[in-house]
Amino acid sequence: MARPITLFTGQWADMPLKELAPKAREWGYDGLELACWGDHLDVEQAARSKTYVREKLELLADNGLEVHAISNHLAGQLVCDPNDDARSDMFAPNNCRGNAEAKRKWAVKAMKNTARAAANMGIKVVNGFTGSPVWHMIYSFPPVSDSMLDKGFERFAKLWNPIFDVFDKEGVRFALEVHPTEIAFDIVTARRALAAVNKRKAFGFNFDPSHLHWQMVSPVKFLQAFPDRIYHVHMKDAALTLDGESGILSSHLNFGQPGRGWDFRSLGRGGIDFEEIIRTLNQLGYTGPLSVEWEDAAMDREFGAAEACDFLKALQFPSSDRVFDEAFGD
Repeated sequence: MARPITLFTGQWADMPLKELAPKAREWGYDGLELACWGDHLDVEQAARSKTYVREKLELLADNGLEVHAISNHLAGQLVCDPNDDARSDMFAPNNCRGNAEAKRKWAVKAMKNTARAAANMGIKVVNGFTGSPVWHMIYSFPPVSDSMLDKGFERFAKLWNPIFDVFDKEGVRFALEVHPTEIAFDIVTARRALAAVNKRKAFGFNFDPSHLHWQMVSPVKFLQAFPDRIYHVHMKDAALTLDGESGILSSHLNFGQPGRGWDFRSLGRGGIDFEEIIRTLNQLGYTGPLSVEWEDAAMDREFGAAEACDFLKALQFPSSDRVFDEAFGD
């Protein structure tokens, strides 16, 4: 059976859900992965009001859409982020802005409520970010000691374990989108993050190959490294555009600007081998959604969203229950 194809609504949060839902169905999607910002999903309301949840689910159902996961990247980022500059102010309520610990306290509460909201919606997976106390130490100058990094992973565990306790209570799992600026951004750090929380089942990964590809980490090897921790899958493409002058650190150039060493692309228009990813997901027995996180600074997003859905529909194929030469057997 083909996996459901969904659209992550984070890049569409400027569009009311009642406007986006019929468009997504017209483009061919089976469902939406709801972002917990804009008017798409308010986790405070969804955690306490089953009427609010019912209205959201009915809106989707009226458009022939399902929901398999919700995503709260913005609040999740503030749990472990240093929160010491204005970049993260936009993610938090106005009364928290400029106050690192107020932002953190709000974020912890929001992530606990996200687990409760998911449970009220009958959903088993929340995607998101964790933030990182040590991302700013990625380059070891000024010198970074092993103990500094150890303390960073310990802080991640200290801050997130109480959140995961609520996830466990609600029967929901958290899927970290492995990503630069998070506690895990590649295979090595993903292993270390799992170890930091004693490999508790509440914590796994939202596999997104785009963030691995531009770092020159194999997306397929990531899947093979964590076969039982792939709780959700994002589909997003990326392209390395290194020309001898550019680098993978992006040169402080924004997405879409000439001279960047890499950029996100609409599905099938970058450098990722999605067929090998599908084959590997088949081998792992992953049956969850393939969720398009559409990002391409040079393409109209509605054209791109429709094209991406068609790309995935053509790419999916069911696993075989035999080796082809077995047809010659008795």
